[in-house]
Amino acid sequence: MKSEILKDCLNVSHNARSMLLILVVLAAVIIPTTSGIEGYIFICAFLCSRMIVTTFVFDDTSKWTRYAMTTPISKRDLVAGKFVVLVIFCTVGSLFGMAVGAIVGAVLKAVSFDPVGIGELLLLTLTAWVISLIFGSISIPLVFKFGAEKGRALLLVSFLIPAAIGFVLYRLLVLLGVEITDQLIFVLLCCSPVIAFLWCCAMYQISCRIFARQEL
Repeated sequence: MKSEILKDCLNVSHNARSMLLILVVLAAVIIPTTSGIEGYIFICAFLCSRMIVTTFVFDDTSKWTRYAMTTPISKRDLVAGKFVVLVIFCTVGSLFGMAVGAIVGAVLKAVSFDPVGIGELLLLTLTAWVISLIFGSISIPLVFKFGAEKGRALLLVSFLIPAAIGFVLYRLLVLLGVEITDQLIFVLLCCSPVIAFLWCCAMYQISCRIFARQEL
């Protein structure tokens, strides 16, 4: 599985310069606006999470998957490698967005570096990481099912499904009379890494079942 992870990271590194340029341009465009640092961190995390689909495109082009199945690596290991790579991409995107957002925000005097300001920035980064990980994990079983090209066209689904689930849960809480307070939101944010982990486990199992049925 280590070779799978290194292979994907090296392949995507060829696009690092263009992605870096895009993120720098977006920093100049987004941070000074009303979206501010918050919007920029989320966009960085989302764009980097989308790169997981690019790894599938490289695999299809080089026929990597068929070759990998002739090695000791199992199908479950190959799927697990994709999820590990997704975690890496989301982490890099979130931290990059936080770092650039903090630097530009400091120049524009839009962010404070007192304990409260730093805590808000870290919490925002964690939120962006969790959401991008949830969205990105849905794209993996989609690509395994429909292929890289069709899966790319269905990326909108990876946004709609979690959004729909979140809306339903919100409406359910409202119907049950649960008040959405700042304390409740803070607790949910603290629990969000566990939620993301369980979600990824579910997507991993679905991906394994889909991939297991395919003949290469």
